[in-house]
Amino acid sequence: MSPTRPPGPRASSRSAAAPAAASPEASSAQDETTIARLQDLFESAPAPLEPLDLSALDGYLCGVLLQPARVPAAQWLAGVFDIEGRAAPAGAWRDEVTTLVQRRHAALERAIAGRTWFDPWLEALAESQPPRDAVLPWVAGFALAMDRFPALMERDDPAQLEPLALLYLHFDAEDVDDERLAEAIEELEPPADLAEAAEDVVTAVLRLADATRPRAPAAGRGRARQAGARRS
Repeated sequence: MSPTRPPGPRASSRSAAAPAAASPEASSAQDETTIARLQDLFESAPAPLEPLDLSALDGYLCGVLLQPARVPAAQWLAGVFDIEGRAAPAGAWRDEVTTLVQRRHAALERAIAGRTWFDPWLEALAESQPPRDAVLPWVAGFALAMDRFPALMERDDPAQLEPLALLYLHFDAEDVDDERLAEAIEELEPPADLAEAAEDVVTAVLRLADATRPRAPAAGRGRARQAGARRS
Protein backbone atom coordinates (compact mmCIF):
# COMPACT_ATOMS: atom_id res chain seq x y z
CA MET A 1 0.00 0.00 0.00
CA SER A 2 1.29 3.44 -0.89
CA PRO A 3 1.55 5.98 1.89
CA THR A 4 -0.72 8.98 2.01
CA ARG A 5 0.39 12.56 2.64
CA PRO A 6 -1.50 13.72 5.73
CA PRO A 7 -2.56 17.32 6.36
CA GLY A 8 0.03 19.80 7.55
CA PRO A 9 0.27 21.31 11.02
CA ARG A 10 -2.94 22.43 12.65
CA ALA A 11 -4.11 24.02 15.85
CA SER A 12 -4.68 21.46 18.61
CA SER A 13 -6.25 21.78 22.03
CA ARG A 14 -3.94 19.04 23.29
CA SER A 15 -0.58 20.52 22.31
CA ALA A 16 1.00 23.82 23.18
CA ALA A 17 1.84 24.49 19.53
CA ALA A 18 2.03 22.60 16.26
CA PRO A 19 5.36 22.28 14.45
CA ALA A 20 6.19 25.23 12.23
CA ALA A 21 5.07 24.86 8.64
CA ALA A 22 7.64 24.54 5.87
CA SER A 23 5.58 25.25 2.73
CA PRO A 24 4.42 21.64 2.19
CA GLU A 25 2.90 22.52 -1.20
CA ALA A 26 6.35 23.25 -2.59
CA SER A 27 7.59 19.72 -1.98
CA SER A 28 4.31 17.90 -2.64
CA ALA A 29 4.89 17.05 -6.30
CA GLN A 30 8.44 15.84 -5.70
CA ASP A 31 7.31 13.73 -2.74
CA GLU A 32 4.56 12.09 -4.76
CA THR A 33 6.92 11.38 -7.66
CA THR A 34 9.51 9.90 -5.29
CA ILE A 35 6.90 7.77 -3.52
CA ALA A 36 5.51 6.39 -6.78
CA ARG A 37 8.92 5.57 -8.22
CA LEU A 38 10.22 3.97 -5.02
CA GLN A 39 7.06 1.87 -4.84
CA ASP A 40 7.74 0.57 -8.36
CA LEU A 41 11.40 -0.09 -7.57
CA PHE A 42 10.70 -1.91 -4.32
CA GLU A 43 8.12 -4.10 -6.02
CA SER A 44 10.74 -5.08 -8.61
CA ALA A 45 13.58 -5.67 -6.14
CA PRO A 46 16.02 -8.37 -7.26
CA ALA A 47 15.59 -11.65 -5.37
CA PRO A 48 16.11 -12.41 -2.56
CA LEU A 49 15.98 -8.80 -1.37
CA GLU A 50 12.97 -7.64 0.67
CA PRO A 51 13.08 -3.84 0.92
CA LEU A 52 11.26 -1.92 3.62
CA ASP A 53 7.80 -0.70 2.69
CA LEU A 54 7.63 3.04 2.14
CA SER A 55 6.06 4.00 5.45
CA ALA A 56 8.57 1.87 7.37
CA LEU A 57 11.36 3.41 5.29
CA ASP A 58 10.32 6.89 6.40
CA GLY A 59 10.31 5.92 10.06
CA TYR A 60 13.63 4.15 9.63
CA LEU A 61 15.24 7.25 8.12
CA CYS A 62 14.00 9.41 11.00
CA GLY A 63 15.40 6.88 13.46
CA VAL A 64 18.75 7.05 11.70
CA LEU A 65 18.77 10.85 11.65
CA LEU A 66 17.95 11.13 15.36
CA GLN A 67 20.99 9.18 16.50
CA PRO A 68 23.35 11.24 18.71
CA ALA A 69 26.14 10.72 16.17
CA ARG A 70 25.72 10.70 12.40
CA VAL A 71 25.32 7.21 10.93
CA PRO A 72 27.35 6.65 7.73
CA ALA A 73 25.18 6.09 4.67
CA ALA A 74 26.84 2.76 3.88
CA GLN A 75 25.59 1.43 7.22
CA TRP A 76 21.96 2.55 7.10
CA LEU A 77 21.42 1.94 3.37
CA ALA A 78 21.85 -1.81 3.88
CA GLY A 79 18.63 -1.82 5.90
CA VAL A 80 16.79 -0.01 3.11
CA PHE A 81 17.67 -2.50 0.38
CA ASP A 82 16.73 -5.51 2.48
CA ILE A 83 15.03 -5.86 5.84
CA GLU A 84 17.65 -8.45 6.82
CA GLY A 85 20.53 -6.28 5.66
CA ARG A 86 21.54 -8.41 2.68
CA ALA A 87 23.72 -6.61 0.17
CA ALA A 88 22.07 -5.29 -2.98
CA PRO A 89 23.84 -6.20 -6.23
CA ALA A 90 25.55 -3.36 -8.06
CA GLY A 91 23.54 -1.97 -10.93
CA ALA A 92 20.79 0.41 -11.98
CA TRP A 93 18.26 -0.75 -9.36
CA ARG A 94 20.57 -0.10 -6.43
CA ASP A 95 21.78 3.20 -7.88
CA GLU A 96 18.29 4.61 -8.40
CA VAL A 97 17.01 3.44 -5.02
CA THR A 98 20.06 5.02 -3.38
CA THR A 99 19.47 8.35 -5.15
CA LEU A 100 15.78 8.53 -4.24
CA VAL A 101 16.22 7.40 -0.65
CA GLN A 102 19.08 9.82 -0.08
CA ARG A 103 16.84 12.60 -1.44
CA ARG A 104 14.23 11.76 1.20
CA HIS A 105 16.94 11.45 3.85
CA ALA A 106 18.20 14.94 2.97
CA ALA A 107 14.67 16.43 3.10
CA LEU A 108 14.04 14.90 6.52
CA GLU A 109 17.42 16.06 7.73
CA ARG A 110 16.61 19.65 6.74
CA ALA A 111 13.25 19.52 8.50
CA ILE A 112 14.75 18.04 11.66
CA ALA A 113 17.64 20.51 11.72
CA GLY A 114 15.25 23.44 11.24
CA ARG A 115 12.60 21.97 13.58
CA THR A 116 10.00 22.43 10.85
CA TRP A 117 6.99 20.41 9.78
CA PHE A 118 7.42 17.50 7.36
CA ASP A 119 4.83 15.16 5.91
CA PRO A 120 5.45 11.67 7.32
CA TRP A 121 4.79 8.89 4.85
CA LEU A 122 1.89 7.17 6.61
CA GLU A 123 -0.21 4.35 5.24
CA ALA A 124 -3.48 5.22 3.55
CA LEU A 125 -6.53 4.31 5.63
CA ALA A 126 -9.86 2.83 4.76
CA GLU A 127 -12.76 4.69 6.36
CA SER A 128 -13.26 2.03 9.03
CA GLN A 129 -9.59 1.76 10.06
CA PRO A 130 -8.22 3.41 13.23
CA PRO A 131 -5.33 5.94 12.95
CA ARG A 132 -3.05 3.36 14.57
CA ASP A 133 -3.11 1.33 11.36
CA ALA A 134 -1.66 4.28 9.43
CA VAL A 135 1.13 4.92 11.92
CA LEU A 136 2.19 1.41 12.95
CA PRO A 137 4.33 0.65 9.85
CA TRP A 138 6.12 4.00 10.27
CA VAL A 139 6.84 3.26 13.93
CA ALA A 140 7.98 -0.27 13.03
CA GLY A 141 10.58 1.26 10.71
CA PHE A 142 11.65 3.67 13.43
CA ALA A 143 11.99 0.77 15.89
CA LEU A 144 14.11 -1.12 13.35
CA ALA A 145 16.52 1.82 13.28
CA MET A 146 16.60 1.77 17.09
CA ASP A 147 17.50 -1.91 17.04
CA ARG A 148 20.26 -1.51 14.46
CA PHE A 149 21.63 1.74 15.84
CA PRO A 150 20.96 1.62 19.59
CA ALA A 151 22.81 4.76 20.71
CA LEU A 152 19.60 6.80 21.11
CA MET A 153 17.83 4.18 23.22
CA GLU A 154 20.93 3.69 25.37
CA ARG A 155 20.84 7.33 26.48
CA ASP A 156 19.43 7.91 29.96
CA ASP A 157 17.70 11.19 29.17
CA PRO A 158 14.24 11.90 30.64
CA ALA A 159 13.63 14.45 27.86
CA GLN A 160 13.29 11.71 25.26
CA LEU A 161 10.86 9.53 27.22
CA GLU A 162 7.60 11.29 26.30
CA PRO A 163 8.35 11.70 22.58
CA LEU A 164 9.30 8.03 22.40
CA ALA A 165 6.03 7.20 24.15
CA LEU A 166 4.10 9.16 21.49
CA LEU A 167 5.48 6.73 18.92
CA TYR A 168 5.59 3.45 20.83
CA LEU A 169 2.00 3.77 22.08
CA HIS A 170 0.99 2.29 18.71
CA PHE A 171 2.62 -1.04 19.62
CA ASP A 172 0.78 -3.61 21.72
CA ALA A 173 1.60 -3.16 25.40
CA GLU A 174 3.30 -6.55 25.66
CA ASP A 175 5.75 -5.54 22.92
CA VAL A 176 7.16 -2.61 24.96
CA ASP A 177 9.87 -4.02 27.22
CA ASP A 178 11.09 -0.80 28.85
CA GLU A 179 9.16 -0.26 32.09
CA ARG A 180 9.56 3.53 32.16
CA LEU A 181 8.47 3.79 28.54
CA ALA A 182 5.44 1.58 29.20
CA GLU A 183 4.44 3.81 32.14
CA ALA A 184 4.77 6.93 29.99
CA ILE A 185 2.58 5.33 27.30
CA GLU A 186 -0.17 4.67 29.84
CA GLU A 187 -0.44 8.43 30.41
CA LEU A 188 -1.22 9.15 26.75
CA GLU A 189 -4.35 9.02 24.66
CA PRO A 190 -4.19 7.55 21.14
CA PRO A 191 -4.73 9.99 18.26
CA ALA A 192 -8.32 10.57 17.24
CA ASP A 193 -7.71 10.82 13.48
CA LEU A 194 -5.03 10.74 10.80
CA ALA A 195 -4.17 14.43 11.10
CA GLU A 196 -3.60 14.06 14.83
CA ALA A 197 -1.55 10.91 14.26
CA ALA A 198 0.68 12.74 11.77
CA GLU A 199 1.13 15.64 14.17
CA ASP A 200 2.15 13.20 16.91
CA VAL A 201 4.81 11.68 14.65
CA VAL A 202 6.31 15.04 13.72
CA THR A 203 6.11 16.32 17.30
CA ALA A 204 7.87 13.20 18.59
CA VAL A 205 10.64 13.43 15.99
CA LEU A 206 11.34 17.11 16.63
CA ARG A 207 11.29 16.71 20.42
CA LEU A 208 13.70 13.79 20.13
CA ALA A 209 15.91 16.00 17.99
CA ASP A 210 15.92 18.56 20.80
CA ALA A 211 17.31 15.82 23.07
CA THR A 212 19.77 14.07 20.75
CA ARG A 213 20.68 16.84 18.28
CA PRO A 214 20.30 20.12 20.22
CA ARG A 215 20.72 23.29 18.21
CA ALA A 216 23.34 25.85 19.15
CA PRO A 217 21.70 28.93 20.67
CA ALA A 218 21.51 31.96 18.39
CA ALA A 219 20.58 35.50 19.31
CA GLY A 220 17.06 36.46 18.33
CA ARG A 221 16.06 32.95 17.28
CA GLY A 222 13.08 31.53 19.09
CA ARG A 223 12.08 27.91 19.13
CA ALA A 224 10.11 26.84 16.07
CA ARG A 225 7.68 25.08 18.35
CA GLN A 226 7.23 23.77 21.82
CA ALA A 227 5.01 20.73 21.73
CA GLY A 228 3.26 19.18 24.68
CA ALA A 229 2.22 15.53 24.81
CA ARG A 230 -1.49 14.75 25.05
CA ARG A 231 -2.41 13.32 28.40
CA SER A 232 -5.47 11.48 29.53
